[in-house]
Amino acid sequence: MPNAPDPLSADEIFDLLNLARSNLSNGLKELKILGMVNSQRKLGDRRDHFTSIRDMFELTTTIIESRRERECLPTLRALEEVSAKPNKMHPRPAVKERIKETLETMQMFDGWYTDVSRLPRSVQIAAIRLGVRIARFLSKDKDS
Repeated sequence: MPNAPDPLSADEIFDLLNLARSNLSNGLKELKILGMVNSQRKLGDRRDHFTSIRDMFELTTTIIESRRERECLPTLRALEEVSAKPNKMHPRPAVKERIKETLETMQMFDGWYTDVSRLPRSVQIAAIRLGVRIARFLSKDKDS
């Protein structure tokens, strides 16, 4: 669908992807919930027609944000809650240290993501490209 010039009906998507209708229906519902697919009606046609986000950068950002909302943030909240409880919840120092380390690492990555996501797209792209070059440079240094 990202390459489809016009909105497609579920039947057209079914024909293109050769999926079971129930899987297609569930998948489209999930994609709509995540904001990756929109539905609309064409004049004179009662069926929904679907489009995905056309801009690949925006689509990727939407995927990352939905994963963050569904996976990372609940984990962060749970770790924060467990960390705030008295020591009797995790009496072994190793367990307490592991929770602390996990929380700090996840907060670091989430803070980085939050800061970068506020930047203009052109700056985000430049930062990604710079990061790739830095990683290549550091891996060359590591290999020697």
